[in-house]
Parts: sequence; structure tokens; C-alpha cells
Amino acid sequence: MSFQTCVQSAPWLLLVRKVLRSSCRAEGAVSWLLKSGNQGAVVKTGACRCDAPGAWKNSEQPLCDLKFIPETEQGTKVSAQGGGEALHQLYYDPNIENKNLAQKWLMQAQVSPQAWHFSWLLLNMDKVPEIQYFGASALHIKISRYWNDIPADQYESLKSQLFTQITRFASGSKIVLTRLCVALASLALSMMPEAWPCAVADMVRMFQAEDSNVDGRARCLALLELLTVLPEEFQTSRLPQYRKGQVRSVLAQECGSVFPLLEQLLQQQGSPGFIKQKVLKCFSSWVQLEIPLMDCENLIQAAFTSLQDPELFDTAVEAVVNAISQPDAQRYVNTLLKLIPPVLGLQEQLRQAVQSGDMETSHGICRIAVALGENHSRALLDQVEHWQSFLALVNMIMFCTGIPGHYPVNETTSSLTLTFWYTLQDDILSFEPDKQAVYQQVYRPVYFQLVDVLLHKAQFPSDEEYGFWSSDEKEQFRIYRVDISDTLMYVYEMLGAELLSSLYDKLGRLLTNTEQPSTWQHTEALLYGFQSIAETIDVNYSDVVPGLIGLIPRISISNVQLADTVMFTIGALSEWLADHPVMINNVLPLVLQALGNPELSISSVSTLKKICRECKYDLPPYAANIVAVSQEVLMKQIHKTSQCMWLMQALGFLLSALQVEEILKNLHSLITPYIQQLEKLADETPNPSNKLAIIHILGLLSNLFTTLDISHHDDDHESTEVKKLPVQQGPNPVVVVLQQVFQLIQKVLSKWLNDAQVVESVCAIFEKSVKTLLDDFAPMVPQLCEMLGQMYSTIPQASAIDLTRQLVHIFAHEPAHFPPIKALFLLVTSVTLTLFQQGPRDHPDIVDSFMQLLAQALKRKPDLFLCSNLDVKAVFQCGVLSLKFPEAPTVKASCGFFLRPSQKPKPGSREGKRAVLGPPVHWGILRTQVRRGSCCPEPALALTGLDCVLQTELLPRCGEVASVAQVVHENGKVLLQAVLEGIGGQASRSLMDHFAEILFALNKHCFSYLSIWIKEAMQQDGFPSARVSPEQKETFSQQILSRERVNKRRVKEMVKEFTLLCRGLHGTEYTADY
Repeated sequence: MSFQTCVQSAPWLLLVRKVLRSSCRAEGAVSWLLKSGNQGAVVKTGACRCDAPGAWKNSEQPLCDLKFIPETEQGTKVSAQGGGEALHQLYYDPNIENKNLAQKWLMQAQVSPQAWHFSWLLLNMDKVPEIQYFGASALHIKISRYWNDIPADQYESLKSQLFTQITRFASGSKIVLTRLCVALASLALSMMPEAWPCAVADMVRMFQAEDSNVDGRARCLALLELLTVLPEEFQTSRLPQYRKGQVRSVLAQECGSVFPLLEQLLQQQGSPGFIKQKVLKCFSSWVQLEIPLMDCENLIQAAFTSLQDPELFDTAVEAVVNAISQPDAQRYVNTLLKLIPPVLGLQEQLRQAVQSGDMETSHGICRIAVALGENHSRALLDQVEHWQSFLALVNMIMFCTGIPGHYPVNETTSSLTLTFWYTLQDDILSFEPDKQAVYQQVYRPVYFQLVDVLLHKAQFPSDEEYGFWSSDEKEQFRIYRVDISDTLMYVYEMLGAELLSSLYDKLGRLLTNTEQPSTWQHTEALLYGFQSIAETIDVNYSDVVPGLIGLIPRISISNVQLADTVMFTIGALSEWLADHPVMINNVLPLVLQALGNPELSISSVSTLKKICRECKYDLPPYAANIVAVSQEVLMKQIHKTSQCMWLMQALGFLLSALQVEEILKNLHSLITPYIQQLEKLADETPNPSNKLAIIHILGLLSNLFTTLDISHHDDDHESTEVKKLPVQQGPNPVVVVLQQVFQLIQKVLSKWLNDAQVVESVCAIFEKSVKTLLDDFAPMVPQLCEMLGQMYSTIPQASAIDLTRQLVHIFAHEPAHFPPIKALFLLVTSVTLTLFQQGPRDHPDIVDSFMQLLAQALKRKPDLFLCSNLDVKAVFQCGVLSLKFPEAPTVKASCGFFLRPSQKPKPGSREGKRAVLGPPVHWGILRTQVRRGSCCPEPALALTGLDCVLQTELLPRCGEVASVAQVVHENGKVLLQAVLEGIGGQASRSLMDHFAEILFALNKHCFSYLSIWIKEAMQQDGFPSARVSPEQKETFSQQILSRERVNKRRVKEMVKEFTLLCRGLHGTEYTADY
């Protein structure tokens, strides 16, 4: 239990308050107290007194800074004075600030030097177990985290005290005993091997001594507890890597002192069950130290024997599984072979457990069989002379896979085995061809049997039984079927086309056998097998798919689950249908019919979308019917919003393959009802109800325009090149529609401009259209820029900036569109600068989007920054300010340009147009080219305001352009201070690499300036943190300016180390992995 858990426990709080107050009345107590320095002493404390309640709140000195004063009560005051009040306030005070203050005080108490004193007091036998537990926990924290504070001459005293306490608690509270054992284990790990070379042997010898006053059975349990927690503490300890290797080696050798004792206790006649259980737990703990498997052989056999005892079964399973699952165990093949017979010997116990419905026993035996097979299949396959015994083990695991009952209601075992089949197949296929052929001959029949078993396990229960399942059980079963699907897909690699033929033959016999009608569950499972394979495997050349397509219409669909699987199977075969369009008519009517069933919403809509995407050039004959059916279900509103959006995307794919006249005709009939509804809504007074309707209609339009692409920009399949229609001449249908509804959209905006969701939905229509149409969107650019400018001038919204960024990306490089793009960019920049002057803290989304816009403009069209009416210095200052935002995405948006450089696509290319339409995380370093006759003077070249982005471009030009050098001189120090403030603790530690990149860039391009700026900045008292001394600041400055400044990795390490110092976290366990 962690300290935080302790302090949040109500009984603990009340008890600690009592004991802390009572400890203040204790006199003559002897405590073991260590100072925070390199000296320690055993000090007697006299009587102490409690100060008035609430005194702890008025303490001006942090608890951990209190010094121990000999012959005074200061050490006791830390533990007792106000402690009860602090705990009471932490739990009962409704004021969150007081709670935080109390919690901070208590957390400081447990790590303070005085914790060495009050922890022993809290272990007094007159205290309740909860208080004693906290005392033991405090000791463990001090030993494990602050070992270096303990003088070497105090090691033996501390060890002796812990042994004494463990002996006292051997017959006392078990939770306190365990915590004391953990503390002693931590002490042993820190001392071995030099200071305590035979720690484990000494522990065994100490507890076997007969001169103790403690009962022998209690001493045995205490020893077993100590031996159990020792390896566990090692696994979680934060010892340096080299020390961990040393200690692991010592512990592995010490098992010679432990295992004989464990064997003796297991084999001893009359040994109680709880003793044997502790022995098995202890063994289970030790085998995880990579003890050689042959050294564990006797105990493993004893654990197998213990499996017959119901009380020991679970513990014995854990011990066996841990022993044979160690990676190093595969080196001991002879021992592994010896383990196969006892595992196979569990089959009768497994069958009895299955028959009696004992899920726990069958689960445990399955774990053992799978652990042996999964972890060591390659090693056991290599033992050719023992192939029959391993095949028997495989068949035992097959029985576990096909265990009767439905998962997860009747059994939970079969899911454990699925990974084994992956592993076995990988190992077989990794052999050289000759050897692989031999194993394939043996195991292909096994895998065909596996397919039958998996399809049987994937079957739904009866409708009546399934109706009683809870929603959680149904969800677990769905996930289980997905796991089976993944396994079937993987098995196809071994069985190949023969697997599809087998499934087809079974389905054919099932559907054509009129004498013995099958259940729908059997049919559904076979279809599910086809779907699992077809979703991920290329079945275009399979000779059974035509027959399958012919069988699907013959399926009598009377169940939702079966209908869903039929739909998903058709969807999985959509690519095959694109290559065999003559078969489309066999399945398309089924899909269109299913569209009208709300229960098949997801499967039918997603399948239609796949067909329309893959087969769009073959769908014109069916287009009218598809549009009519889709329009009908949309108007009936039988599908949820997300499925309506998918359906519009499907129609967009479908219409893309038609002639322009046909597209316009279908668009008119499809969207006219929505336009009319939108006109009506635009006249109404805004309210929550019509807001949802407006967002829904705008979403439908944007999703339709996402996929309606008559220029076929997204077609990249060579096989469809011959089917492509010629590029249409004249205006794009999407543009025609947008121009027709533009005034209506403006009308909607005029009433809903204050609503970010509606504005975002409007912007989404144009954003998705631009992504799809690219250059074809050009006729809309002037009026869209004008509308965006009006929107943003009235009420700034992040979605408007994002759309502006996209327009900059696509059209800014084209001379014909540069004027409106430039005007919009300058307007957005001006309005945003005003927002910064008023205080941008409440608009992190706008700041984030603005930083991305600036970087995009700098990358795609640097001429935008050459304009004389752009206040570059103000933009620069906005970028610096954005570094101080607490939101990590905003800071990353500001730093993303040079932190993740990439190759810049050529302007005008398809890659260039599509490369950036998402968040700008792949920006490259811009090399600005000055064009002759530019509208702006050259001195403003590349002077942008994107904080660290800007610096990457400005700094290399300090020697080239005088004005750039002037701006860097005036503002570079401000940038550096912002970066240092973030490193000093104002920013999340996750952002330190980003700040290190800025320092690296400053070092690379402005070294002479940086050496001055950093010296001036570090001279400020308390900057960047009051926790770092002048010497530490000087060291950091020298490191940043040293020769290692050219090593980016080292600069990042310097920044990480310095930020820990600034936050007071350096050297703590909390940041050991940072």
C-alpha cells in the first residue's frame, strides 16, 4: 500500500491522529535517528508536548528542512506536533487548498530526516495495526529512497533493529510484518554483496535460532514472508543497472540456502496447508530471478503434486507457470522434456473439471499447458525423437481451445490458447524448407482441426440464451470473436487456398442439404471465417469466391447476427467485386434491402460505402436505384448520425463516376430537401433544437463533398486506370452547388456566428471540399476569403484560421489567387495580434491554430512576410508568448516547425497540396527565395513571428540582413528567457526536448549572442528557479556553451538534468526513469 493510499484511508486518519497525540505524552523513548548528513546517532528523547491545534499550518519552515536538535523535542514535533490536525484537515476540510497543504505537509514528513525517529515510535506494540503499518512504510521509504543518507557504521544497527521488529511482529499483524520484511529486503539489496555478502543465509540462520521467544511456526512464517518479498523487492527496486546485475547474481547463488528449506517444508509430514502455500509463493517469487530450471526441478515436481490439493491449487499453478515461463528456461531442454509427462498427467483432472463445471481448475491446468507449449515450442520441436510427446501436448492445448461452452459465460479458458497457435505456426514456418515440409505434414491436419474448433467456438448461442446475456458478456464475446478472426487470418498463411476451399465446401453442403437443415449459427460461423480471411488477405485469385457470391443469395436470413455477417462478408469482398463487376448484381440488392433495417445500420452502410468506393466505375447502371434507396432511408432518419455521414460518403464515391449532368441531377434531388430545411432553420430564432438540425445538415453536405471527386485525385490503383472517365470540362459540380448555397450559408452564419460548433461545421464543408477538389476549388477562393475575413473580424474562431491555413497551402503560390489570400492572411494576423494585446489566455485553440497558420505561410509562401503592413515584431512577440502557455499542444504547435523537419514538396504538386492539410507536424526548414519585383522590400525577408519556428529562419540570416540582425538583437534574449522559464518549471517536463531544440538552434546560428544573453539571464536572482544555486546555473550555462553544444542529444540531456534541479526533483525515485 502506498503512502498516498494510507493518508486517504478514513480509519487510518483517525487512528494516526490519536497515536500522534499519544506519542507526544511518551517519555524516555529511545529512537534510532539519522541526520540528513553523513553522521548518525542513537539519541534519547525526553518528554514532548503538543502545541495548539493548527500550529503546523503556521510553520514558516518546510517540514523537510527542520533540523534535529540534540536533547530537544524537535524530532518528535515533526511527527506529533500538528500531525493529527493535518490528517484531520486532509480528510475533512472541504477547502481543497487546505487539503493540498495538509497532504504536502504529510508527504514531506515521511521523507524528512525525522522520519527515522517517529517511524520507530509508531511501531510500538500499543499502537493499532494501521498506525504500525504507516511506521513500517515510512522505514521502507527511507531505506529504499534515501539509502545514501545512512552512514556505513549504522548499517548493522539498522539491520539489528529490523530483525528485532520482525521477530516482535512474527505473531502480530500480518500487514505490518510484511511491510517490515519489505524494509529489511530493501536494506539487504542495498548492502549486498559488499556489506552483506551472505544476506539470505544469515536471514535463514537468524530465524532458525532456537533462543528466540517467538513460537517456531510464527518464526517459520516470518522467514518465508521475508524470503518471498526479497525477490519481489528486487524486481521493483531502482538499483543502477550494474548493481542490479551484481545483486541478481548473488541472489541466484543464494537460492542454495533457500530451495533445500522449501523442499523440506513441502515434503515434511504434517506440514500445515498454510505453510505449504507460503512455500509455494516463496518459490514462485524466486524463480523469477532467472534461476536455472534444472535447479528448480525438485520444487516444480513438488508443485505438480500440490495441484491435487484444492487449497494449494491456485498457488501451485502460479509457481509452475512462473518457473517454466522464464526466458532462460529454454536452455534446459532435458528438464523441459521431463515436464511434459506431468503436464499430460493433468488431462484426467482437466476433463473432470470440465465435466463438473469447475472453471477455476480447468483454467489453471490450461495455463500450465499453454505456458510450456507457448514459451518453448521451438525448443521442443527441435527434439525430433520426442515429437509424439510434444504432439500430445499440442492436442491437450487443442482440447483447451475447444473446451465446451460459450465464452465468457460457460468458460473463460479457450482464449488463453490463441497466442500458442500463432507461436507454433511461426516456429514451424521458420525452419528450413526440408524440415518445414516434414512438420507441415504433421501439423497441417492439426491446424485444419483448429479451424473447425475455432468456428465452433465462434458460434452464437441460441437466441433465447443470448437474450439472457448481459451487455458486458456480449461485448466480451464480440472481442473474443475478433481474436478468433485474427487467428483464422493468421492460419491462412499455413493452410493457404485449401482453407478457403474447405470453408466453401462446408458452406455449400450446409446450404444445399435439405434433408438436415442447419442452424443459422453454423452458417454464420462459416461466413465469419470467410470474412475474417477476406478482410486482410488478397482473395482476388481464389477460385471459390465466385461460388461463394453465388451462395450468399441462397442464405435464409432470419436473424440480425447472420444478416450482419452477410453484410460484412460482402464488404470484405468489395475489391474482388471491382475485378468481377458482373457479380455485383448478385449481392447489391441484399445490401440495399438491408439499408432499411435500423438493426443492420453499421454493417449495411459500411458495406455500401466499400462497394461504392471500390466499384464506382461499374455502378452507373445501379446509380439511380442506390441514390433513391439511400435518399429514402436518409429522409426516414432510421440511422444514427455517424451512419448517415458514411452513407453520404458512399454517395459521393458513387456520383464521382457519373457524367457532370448526371451528377448535378442526382445532387439536386439528393440535397434539395436539406437545402429547403436549412433555409427554414435559418429563418428561425436560434435554439438548441434547430442548432442540432443545422449541424446535421452541414455535416451531411461536408461528408458528401469529401468523396465527390470527378477529377479522381484519390485513384491510385493501376487496375482502375483503364476505367477512369476523362477529366470533366467546365465547373466542378461541388463548386456549382457551393456557389448556389453560399448566400444561405452566410445567412446561417449571421445568426450563429457566436456558436463555435456551427462555425466549425460551416468551415468543415469548405475544408473537406478543398481537400478533395484541390485546384478545382479555385472559383470559390475570392468569395470564401471575403467570408472568412468577415467571420474572423467579427468573432475570431480557430476553425476559421484552420481553413485559412488550408487555403494558404493550396492557393497562395498561384499568382491569380495570391491577392485574396494575402488580404485574408493579413486580416487574420491583424485581428489575432489585437487578441494577443487584449489577453489570449482564454483562447489557446486560436493561438494554436495561429501558430500553425504562420508556419504554413512561411513554408508555402514566404512572400506573405515581406509585406510592409505586417507587424513582424509583434508577430514575433506573440510567438514568444505562446511558448508560455500551459497547454502542451499550443507550445508544440509553436515549436513543431524545426522540431520535426521534412522534405518540402514542390509547389503545385499533388503531394504538395495534400501534404499539410492536417496539423503541421512535418514542416521543413524554409529556404526563402527573394523574387525580383517583390511587392515588399528585401530587408523584411523571412522575418516571421513563429517563435522557435521564426528563430530557425531568422538566426541563419543574422549576418546577411541588417534588419534581421537588429530584430534578433532586440528580441532574442526575450525568446531565451521564455525558453529558460519553461525549463525552470513553468512548462511540462514532456516539452523539454522541444525547448532543447530551440537552445540547439540558438547555439548553432547565434552563438556569440547566446553567450551574452544566457549570462545576463542567469544573473537574475531566482531565475529560472529559486531551487537552483548560482553555481548550478553557471554549470548549466557553461555546458550549453561548451563544445558539446553541437551534439543535439547531449543538449537534450543537459536540459533534462537542469529542469530536474529547477523543480527539486533531481535524484529522486520519482524521476529515476526520466
